Amino acid sequence: MAAACLGAAPFSNAQTGASMESVLHYNVEWRMFDAGKAQFRFGTGGASLKLQSAGMVSRLYRVNDQYTASFQNGFCATSTWMKAEEGSRRRETNVAFDGERRKAKYVEQDLAKGIVIADKQIDTASCVHDVIAALLKLRTLTLSPGQSLQLPVSDGKKFALARIEAQERERVSTPAGTFDAVRYEAFVFDDVIYQRKARLFIWLTEDDKRLPVQIRVSMRFYIGTITFQLEKQES
Repeated sequence: MAAACLGAAPFSNAQTGASMESVLHYNVEWRMFDAGKAQFRFGTGGASLKLQSAGMVSRLYRVNDQYTASFQNGFCATSTWMKAEEGSRRRETNVAFDGERRKAKYVEQDLAKGIVIADKQIDTASCVHDVIAALLKLRTLTLSPGQSLQLPVSDGKKFALARIEAQERERVSTPAGTFDAVRYEAFVFDDVIYQRKARLFIWLTEDDKRLPVQIRVSMRFYIGTITFQLEKQES
């Protein structure tokens, strides 16, 4: 999944001005190795994700990704920003969503070369979610195992009604504790939104918090599986 950080200012409730921010910290594992840390920050009106590699993985392929998303009521995306530093690659991506015109404007720059490498516009729905807003939207819904739904999702380059499927109730052990959760699969890979062949699983707790305590991206065997496990929560 994308990665990023939204700066120091907390998200706030537009009507009361009160802070509504929560921060989730994850340990990232790849092929049984500790691969890095992720910080997911979200509140009224926006969210961010920051991903940094660590240890042996960082020596092999350093990752320092930052991603932010802004949205309106119903988690309808208005804009996203991403700065990706992965190995020698330096990219910055901006997406603006226009719900009235049902358009998304995507611009990607190669920061190392100082050039724009992609500038395009696509058709979307009047309310569309980026992947983070889609996760937050999913937290507001209750699906029993065997049920599914579709959410309008876009990364600015593609738009699709992505299927979300509730699969099994499972007990998940993470550094933050053991949780009763429901495992969901989000079908956004295999050229739905992302071209890469992979599967995305999300475990949400069955309590009122609906916390994403574990997220797993299963890719081809020669790449392996990346797992995010909750370490701690701040509110």
